[in-house]
Amino acid sequence: MKHLENTHDLRLPEWGPYTKKYIGISHIADRKRGIRFDLSVMPGLYRRNTEVPNVTWESGYHPWEAAPDLTYYSFRHELEWKDKLYADISYSRLTDSSRLIRCEFVNSTELSQNVILHYLSSIQYPQIGSHKENLTFAEAKLPDGAVWIDALDYVSMSFAKPRPTDGLVYDGWYRGEAREHHSVGGSVLGRGFGADRGDQAVYAAELERDYSDAALTVRYRAERGTCPGFKLSGVIEMQLELAGTGEMESATVRLGRLEAGSHRLSMESIGQGEIALDGLVISESRLAGEIVFEDLTRNPEPEQIEGPRQGSVIYKFEDSPAYYAIVWTHPQFVLREYVSAELDMTMRHNVHHHTEKVLRGKGEGHFSDIYLRPIPIEPMSSRTVYAAVCSGTLEEARAFIEDWDASPDACEEACLRALENTYMPSVHPEGETYRFSQRIMQSTLLLNVVYPVYTQRQYIRHYTPGRWWDSLYTWDAGFIGLGLAEIDRERAIDCLNAYVTEPGNAHAAFIHHGSPVPVQHYLFLELWNQGGSEELLQHFYPRLRQYYLFQSGQTPGSTMATMKSGLLKSWDYFYNSGGWDDYPPQVHVHENGMEDRVTPVSVTAHAIRIAKILRMAALALGDKEDDAAGYERDIRNMSESIHRYAWDEQSGYYGYVVHDSEGQPAGLLKHESGDNLNRGFDGVYPLVAGIEDEDRSLVLLEKLFDKARLWSPIGLTAVDQSAAYYRNDGYWNGAVWMAHQWFFWKTMLDLGRPNEAYRIADTALRLWKREAEATYHSLEHFIVDSGRGAGWHQFGALSAPVLNWFSAYYRPGRATWGFDVWVRSGAFSADHSQFQAAFDYHGEAGQTYAALVCMNPNYRYQAQLDGEAIPFQTRSNGVLELALPTRVRRGELHIAAIVE
Repeated sequence: MKHLENTHDLRLPEWGPYTKKYIGISHIADRKRGIRFDLSVMPGLYRRNTEVPNVTWESGYHPWEAAPDLTYYSFRHELEWKDKLYADISYSRLTDSSRLIRCEFVNSTELSQNVILHYLSSIQYPQIGSHKENLTFAEAKLPDGAVWIDALDYVSMSFAKPRPTDGLVYDGWYRGEAREHHSVGGSVLGRGFGADRGDQAVYAAELERDYSDAALTVRYRAERGTCPGFKLSGVIEMQLELAGTGEMESATVRLGRLEAGSHRLSMESIGQGEIALDGLVISESRLAGEIVFEDLTRNPEPEQIEGPRQGSVIYKFEDSPAYYAIVWTHPQFVLREYVSAELDMTMRHNVHHHTEKVLRGKGEGHFSDIYLRPIPIEPMSSRTVYAAVCSGTLEEARAFIEDWDASPDACEEACLRALENTYMPSVHPEGETYRFSQRIMQSTLLLNVVYPVYTQRQYIRHYTPGRWWDSLYTWDAGFIGLGLAEIDRERAIDCLNAYVTEPGNAHAAFIHHGSPVPVQHYLFLELWNQGGSEELLQHFYPRLRQYYLFQSGQTPGSTMATMKSGLLKSWDYFYNSGGWDDYPPQVHVHENGMEDRVTPVSVTAHAIRIAKILRMAALALGDKEDDAAGYERDIRNMSESIHRYAWDEQSGYYGYVVHDSEGQPAGLLKHESGDNLNRGFDGVYPLVAGIEDEDRSLVLLEKLFDKARLWSPIGLTAVDQSAAYYRNDGYWNGAVWMAHQWFFWKTMLDLGRPNEAYRIADTALRLWKREAEATYHSLEHFIVDSGRGAGWHQFGALSAPVLNWFSAYYRPGRATWGFDVWVRSGAFSADHSQFQAAFDYHGEAGQTYAALVCMNPNYRYQAQLDGEAIPFQTRSNGVLELALPTRVRRGELHIAAIVE
């Protein structure tokens, strides 16, 4: 898996739905600089309105179909809800550098309609932060022989006062990194660097030539009126003071003669103030005055070049090496341009400007508009308009336009050819009722991908929870990967790889953004049990181990395990311990400033479970006995801590543990009524860790499935409904989400409770179906009181478990195990009438555990474990729920159709 090393990017085409502004198709114009070309496609009603498909709020379009590799995808744009008048717009691969755009208008009304279509081209730049202004870069113009050293290219860097985030910098940035306008690379060494005496950065300058009289130029920014000072050592010994003006400045010192080779330079703060260090230049002293830094200008307006045939145009942007050719079929059009940073108001405001070719709005930006109008459609009919776009040299652009076959037959053939790549699994008859709602989630998950996202000093394509989150998101991405695993294994592997880092990474033990719930380990286990390889294991094991060691507080600098109880807390890294934003005890901790002394339960419970996963992986590798022994020790110690300090006999829940000033456990966090404040998901999470005996498991299971407590008419809710602090208007409190239900569903298999597992899955699938069919939305969560969906309307991420549940019960060829099973090998026959698996069981001794195997529904089956018949129940035709004895630690399962 060499292709996965040192990258966090996705293996997707250069063309795709990567926009952060208006939906359509995008091209990665300049990968190194994070620049994107957008071709936004917008339908509307002639001389009435344009439906501007803004991706950051509900705007009338819906993800409709998608191929996992994005060689085909489509959106439905509603012009008159619901499906009275709409446009289905698809994007199909022609070649690696070109795409077909098919727009089918459908008029299901009794009236004739006049519609329009806009193809709007623009160039989009990386932003300084999520949903913020474009980042202004500087260019270093250096004299001959001068060498630029970026501030982040340090050999080592340390803050005098260590920070919890030194080894887990947010978003995978480098230690001390800050994004900054007017910097050469877009980033500086900052974050308070220099504020404390002893802050230090060490650089190695590799010089290819001798310098007779060298100079060192330092480029930096310091606040006006400050004068940060640094002790320089190595290539020079001196103290340097850097006067602050609030702007980028340069300071130069002579170094004398320098010979070719490697030279060391240390900058150690004397504590007079912080700086934003952009970089260093080594040059000849006599040429130092020729060093110039200039802001790179942005020109969003392209050169417009007439195409070689009617209905074509070529655009060339200064900031893109490629030319973009667009060609279309509708004969009535006008070429216009919008000079504006946005189109939401500008297009709507200018709908009735029928003659102007240049339409102006506010802010910096430019959109070149190919405006097709009018497009008449008769009642109860449809009409299809075709276009194509290409990137390449000017000659390639011209040739593409000239050669494009615009005939409907050719376009339909190309579209159908690409459509064959969409994900269309075989489904049990009982599952057909869910097919549409599943397609909505599949399409949403595959099409929630944006560019650029910045991490580890590279711009990447990234699966986002929804385009409102223009960022990384660790635990959400784990669930995105779990969903992708049901659609396309390679996409899931890419998603996992995006969040792990190379072993020994000094800046980020893993890629962290948001709630530090380690779903990546669970994703790995799913990928392994669905058909792992030695290569997969060798690649991910050391990366996931590095992740775990930080998560469990064993990496130097990690503050996860600072309490003497042995319980973990993650407050130094994010306010949210389990993804449940308004979970009552978590809110109480923050409102009362108790982050330094209170531990939730789920952080330790997850650490136990992922230690178990890694232990199985270590044993499978065969040469990691010491690692396996370490995991066993961790599991034992953390389990003992949870049982000893967190159990609340009175409420029957585990509780948040309060510690004293010495870090010793001092009791449980209570509500003002005296009740346990953790009556909710966190309070039952040791079930997921798999550390409960039968008696306590029964107590916690009773809480989960009690209709007056955690079980609601629409599924498991995060807070006990009988608790004094339960609300009906919360984000998590009073709502049902899919994510944590997935953990409890899998746990039911470990506990040998397939009926409860099915209850969770079936309730969720029915709920999802009802809402998706009603709204075409893929929603975040569901309100208990109404049963209706809420939150972001095109949400994949934490809602993705609906794909796992559907596959488990309705997709032939899917075997589902709990967390305690490591599958050594497994395979279905071609017609899914036979299944064989060799597996190891690593759970606790007990009665039975369960596995789900979805077979061909046209047969009856028999099942054997190590040659002996074993019991199972049939959920529906072909869906076997197996009862496996825990006494068999290493077994071979064989399921075969009964020949009648």
